[in-house]
Amino acid sequence: MSGNVRKKAMSPKLNRRAWVFILPSLFLITVFVFYPMIQAFVTSFQTGAGNKLGWAGISNYRRLLTDATFKMALKNTMLYLVIQVPVMILLALVISSMLNDKKLKCKGLFRTAIFLPCVTSLVAYSIVFKSMFATDGFINAFLMKIHVIAEPIGWITDPFWAKVLIILAITWRWTGYNMIFYLSGLQSIDDSIYEAADIDGASAVRKFKSITLPMLKPIILFTTISSTIGTLQLFDEPMNITAGGPANATVTISQYIYNILFKYSSDFGYAAAVSYVIVVLIVALSLIQLKVGDKDA
Repeated sequence: MSGNVRKKAMSPKLNRRAWVFILPSLFLITVFVFYPMIQAFVTSFQTGAGNKLGWAGISNYRRLLTDATFKMALKNTMLYLVIQVPVMILLALVISSMLNDKKLKCKGLFRTAIFLPCVTSLVAYSIVFKSMFATDGFINAFLMKIHVIAEPIGWITDPFWAKVLIILAITWRWTGYNMIFYLSGLQSIDDSIYEAADIDGASAVRKFKSITLPMLKPIILFTTISSTIGTLQLFDEPMNITAGGPANATVTISQYIYNILFKYSSDFGYAAAVSYVIVVLIVALSLIQLKVGDKDA
């Protein structure tokens, strides 16, 4: 009986039906994903704009090695990645563990409040952040009122504090997104495991370290990779809050690509070469994270 089912499942007639459903998606993915990727790679070896592209060989990639603005953008992007992603992941883990407590009241309200920044209009919240963190804004006024600072902090005009502001903005916006994944993972963990730990006298920290983290390891790996990809492609916050300033202190690789195309020389070839730096970084870091995740599993 099982042999007949297997033969029927593998029949050419069924295969043709399957391809009818697969081909439209495959066509759309090829046209809108794979073809642009290949075209961008070819363009990275050219120079010029529009229909006036000329072959440039590897000169665009050699130019990257001496481009001070690109080096600044790369440095800023990696700084955001190294600082913001671990902080956001840890914060999302702690918050999700707290919100998973059965004794906590108004859990729905807290979960909605923390997730709400993810669906907030990016331009709207950027304007609010820019206003709040202005020299004469609410944050400086509040910190001075409680005597934390003696004079206003240049959140937007000082290179160091501008980077801090971008990190705060990204963390505020995306922590709730990761929290939802961890919360769903926590709810799939059998309560008897925590009950056994309680009987053994395990503390909350011990349960978090020995039960929660190991059980959520696949989800942590997924959110780490997705957060890494998102941070390497970071564009909106620096563009809308600090405009990459002051003096390119907060500019990212994606924003630099935008500047090359629409603010500077409109050099499509060089912009494509810079974009492939992001591709290489995403592939390399994702492979490293997958390798580390498999090793620890």
